[in-house]
Amino acid sequence: MPYIPLFRDLSIDDIPSVGGKNASLGEMFSRLTPKGIRVPDGFAVTAEAYWFFIDANGLRARLAALLENLDREQFANLKETGALARKLLLDASLPAGLVEEIRNAYTRLVGENPELSFAVRSSATAEDLPNASFAGQHETYLHVQGEKAVLDAVQRCFASLFTDRAIKYREDNGFEHMKVGLSVGVQHMVRSDLACAGIAFTIEPDSGFRDIILLSGVYGLGENIVQGAVTPDEFYVFKPTLRAGKNPVVMKKLGEKAKTMVYAAAGSAENTLNLDTPPEKRRRFVLSDEEIRTLAGWSLQIEEHYGKPMDIEWAKDGLSGRLFIVQARPETVVSRRDPYQLTEYKLADKGKVLAKGQAVGNKITSGVARVLNSPADSDKIRPGEILVTDITSPDWDPILKKAGAIVTNKGGRTSHASIVARELGVVAVVGTGNATQAVRDGQLITVSCAESEVGKVYEGSLKWTEQALDLSGIHLPRTAPMLIVADPDKAYKLSFYPNQGVGLMRLEFVINNAIRVHPMALAHFDDVADEAVRAEIEKITAGYADKKNFFVERLAESVATIACAFYPKDVIVRMSDFKTNEYAHLVGGEPFEPKEENPMLGFRGASRYYDDRYRDGFLLECAAMKKVRDDMGLTNVKLMIPFCRTVEEGQKVVALMAENGLKRGENGLEIYVMAEIPSNVILAEEFAKVFDGFSIGSNDLTQLTLGVDRDSDLIRHLFDENNAAVRYMIETVIRKARTAGAKIGLCGQAPSDYPAFAQFLVECGIGSISPTPMRCCTVSRISTSRNQKAGLPEKPRMTKCIPQNAAIRAWSPRPSPTGSGTRPARGRSF
Repeated sequence: MPYIPLFRDLSIDDIPSVGGKNASLGEMFSRLTPKGIRVPDGFAVTAEAYWFFIDANGLRARLAALLENLDREQFANLKETGALARKLLLDASLPAGLVEEIRNAYTRLVGENPELSFAVRSSATAEDLPNASFAGQHETYLHVQGEKAVLDAVQRCFASLFTDRAIKYREDNGFEHMKVGLSVGVQHMVRSDLACAGIAFTIEPDSGFRDIILLSGVYGLGENIVQGAVTPDEFYVFKPTLRAGKNPVVMKKLGEKAKTMVYAAAGSAENTLNLDTPPEKRRRFVLSDEEIRTLAGWSLQIEEHYGKPMDIEWAKDGLSGRLFIVQARPETVVSRRDPYQLTEYKLADKGKVLAKGQAVGNKITSGVARVLNSPADSDKIRPGEILVTDITSPDWDPILKKAGAIVTNKGGRTSHASIVARELGVVAVVGTGNATQAVRDGQLITVSCAESEVGKVYEGSLKWTEQALDLSGIHLPRTAPMLIVADPDKAYKLSFYPNQGVGLMRLEFVINNAIRVHPMALAHFDDVADEAVRAEIEKITAGYADKKNFFVERLAESVATIACAFYPKDVIVRMSDFKTNEYAHLVGGEPFEPKEENPMLGFRGASRYYDDRYRDGFLLECAAMKKVRDDMGLTNVKLMIPFCRTVEEGQKVVALMAENGLKRGENGLEIYVMAEIPSNVILAEEFAKVFDGFSIGSNDLTQLTLGVDRDSDLIRHLFDENNAAVRYMIETVIRKARTAGAKIGLCGQAPSDYPAFAQFLVECGIGSISPTPMRCCTVSRISTSRNQKAGLPEKPRMTKCIPQNAAIRAWSPRPSPTGSGTRPARGRSF
């Protein structure tokens, strides 16, 4: 191979000569540009050229002697050693023959446009290999113009093989210093300083869910997103619907994008400037839906070409408006973890919240906080202490390796701090905005990422429990264990729990947390008279000219996230079932809600949907469900109507849904009804003509069968799902549903709290039982026990989800060929 090969002449087999980064660029340029993926052209300076440079200047022995004296215990002389090594290379001269070859390759790239600029990137021969996951150890130089500047950047890249962090990295990972060479890539510069840039992961980076592509982007150069200097936009794309040609964009999250990094004017002391992003640009996404689909499609092609999850960098050229892939390397952290081996963390108590940000991981830890301003403060932090700082970069890596947790003011889930936290397996809360002000140096704190995607820093050392879960196994029992799932942020992780789908997704959680505004206040915003309420709604719905679209998109994104996580298994979405007093607490809700003495038995469930006082709100719910099923292609979403008092009421609701694009039977749509009122049981045969199935709501059914107000402390002791009358109602509705050929399941805690109750359900022939995720193990065990009594083939037993630090054996299907968390269930079960 020549010292200076063109990208078109390289392939992934050339890693020994040009390193992983350049070999990947060459592979993509030669193999994937013919398929429509744009990769900027360039050439590589090989590792052999590096060694030619080293030997021509007589540096090999001098470097070896210098590194031999490195303090490998405390690394007290690391800075001195690195500086001396770099000086040796920077004071040397590039051999004349090598200079000539670089000039020839540069001339071919420039052509007749001497104003072109280049990115000059290091690519170590051991960097980006499957067993070497840290990137960013060596230098990259952007917007390099002119032959002399390119030659200078190449030599500085050679010298960056001996940055302090690179030396420490090789020591930590067992690479011999004098056996690692460095290649340099010289590539046409994409002018993202005039547009935007970002990262793509072809695997969900926290859970390991393989059917999601996560794109993130910022305005200007991508360095801001790599360093975590700003919170980026995020776009979640679902691979199966991307392949199917449906709208695959599951969720879009608008980041603050407070800064835009651009190139400084020629002659400036600094190469780049970080400017404030104008407010109107912050409120816009950096990518259009078409651009999201293009980048996601390219990312999927790259993953399929390499046959593994990938970590990709993309950039948009502000001069041409075209998108490019500028780097791609294997993802080497989350893809190696077994997603079926989990530890559940739960705070036993809570304290004062000092700071909030994006959670990285799902752990909890506590310790002494060390508020540091610079990597130079490395001697101030002891192993296991919690690093609190503004932002991190690769220079922080030696400190990060000592930290028990990481908390930063700036950054997102794809920032440097987040990536390193995942690599090290430590908890991190990034993008808090105020942690360095809110947390005192030396203060005892608790860092929790176990509650949601929002990570929290608490004052003091709090108590928590840890429970090890082994979710690997063989098969699920015949009585389908489905899950109750409310929080979309946890859906991808929960997909690995033993399940045959989601038996109940309540819309109330999403409306309360992601929307927060009363649907009627959005449908009739002009009728909202209170100026303070109008201002709050304007703030919540910023960026949406039509308030109704805000509701539809937010609700659709949340439902779609859960539908993707469990695809293609059924996800049963229950339409909203707030009571009037609960709805009134939403922003703008009070004027739209009547005051009732007993909301539990009042204006709720199906009765609201066709009533003028809520009809327009229900139609927004329908529009969101139609978007999920028809536009996004997630036809595994089934719908369920709560608290339907009469058959006629059910007919009205089903007809109204059909008028608004949700016709039962079309595109596989099934509509179920909650069996939670005695009338649902008594007239089950008639309800089965209107609906496709039933889900037993044991709480309301118990309440209404026994005449017990479950909110009353005075008679709470009478509330009992095991009462003979309640059991009679449940057995009756199961029998009638089976006779009518309708599906029948139950959602609730009773089967996992009372094993005898679960046994009773199985004996009655229930089709599915849906507990909360942490109870699914218990239900599966009981269901299998009943199968064995019936003479069915014996299957491995599983223990109940029990004490702290106990390993739990559960049944869960193996990953599907498409990469979803679990295989599709055999046959269809509600």
